[in-house]
Amino acid sequence: MTTPTTTTWLRHRVANGPLLVLPGVANALGARIVEDAGFEALYVSGAGIANTFYGLPDIGLVTLTEVAAHVAAIRDAVAVPIVVDADTGFGNALGVAHTVRSLERAGADALQLEDQVSPKKCGHFEGKAVIPVDEMVQKIKAAVDTRSKEIVIVARTDARALDGLDAALERAQAFMDAGADIVFIEAPQSREELLSLPQRLAVPHVVNLVEGGKTPLLPISELGEFRVALFANLTLQASMFAMQQILSELKTEGRITPRMQGHITGWAERQRLVRKPQFDELERRYAATPEAR
Repeated sequence: MTTPTTTTWLRHRVANGPLLVLPGVANALGARIVEDAGFEALYVSGAGIANTFYGLPDIGLVTLTEVAAHVAAIRDAVAVPIVVDADTGFGNALGVAHTVRSLERAGADALQLEDQVSPKKCGHFEGKAVIPVDEMVQKIKAAVDTRSKEIVIVARTDARALDGLDAALERAQAFMDAGADIVFIEAPQSREELLSLPQRLAVPHVVNLVEGGKTPLLPISELGEFRVALFANLTLQASMFAMQQILSELKTEGRITPRMQGHITGWAERQRLVRKPQFDELERRYAATPEAR
C-alpha cells in the first residue's frame, strides 16, 4: 500500500520544486532498474503496458484491472513514489472514483487523468478528440473527493492538437480550479510554446519529452520552470533497441559472442537487480534445519 512518506514527499515536490525527472516503466523489472539508477520517482506508462503486455499500440486497450496489477507488482518492488498513467479514468466520473480507489489500493502515489474521448490514443498520435471541459472538471472533482491518501492528481489535456494552445491553457486552468495538483498540456509543438507554459499559467506543470513526438526535446537544464520532466517511454525504447541489436547478432553468429557479452547485463548483476541475495538470506533464516542455516 501507499505510505504517507512517499505520497507526502511527492506532493511537496510537485508543489515546491525543484524539477523532478520522471522515467517511465512498463513493469516491475523496469521499476527496479529506475530506482537502482538513483531516480527519485517513476511513472507507470499506459503505452508501455500496452506495448509490452500485449505487443499493441497505445490506443486505449489496456484495462483498469491490468493497470492495477502492474502497479501492485511495482509497489512491491520499489520504495520510491509511483505516478500512474490512468488514461481517461476508465469511464465517467463514477468510473474515475472507482479508478482512484483501485489504484490507491495498488500503491499509486499520483494519478494522471486525461481529457480525451475514450478510447484514448497516445498524445502524439493523430485522430484524437477531447470531451467537453465541464465533463472533465467533474471527473477531476470525483478524483479529488474520492482519494483517501491525498494522492497527487495530474490533469492532462490534449486540446493543443485540436483547438490550439489558448484553449489548452483555459482547460488546464479549469482543471486546477477543480482541485488538480499539477497540469500536463500534451504536445506543445515548438520550443517557444513549451517554455511559455509556466509563464502563461502559473501553476505546476508536467513536460512530456517523447522521442519521435511533437514536442521539442529540450535539455533538462532549460526546463527549470516545470515541476516534472516526464520521459515516459525512454527505457522501453532503449530495451527494444537493445533486443533488436542482440538478436540480429545472434541470428548472424549463431552463438553468444564475447562482443554480445559486453552488451548485456551479466548474470550476477541480473540477480542483484531482482534481489536474489535478499531472498537467499530469507531462505537461510527460515530454513527448517540448523545445517541449512
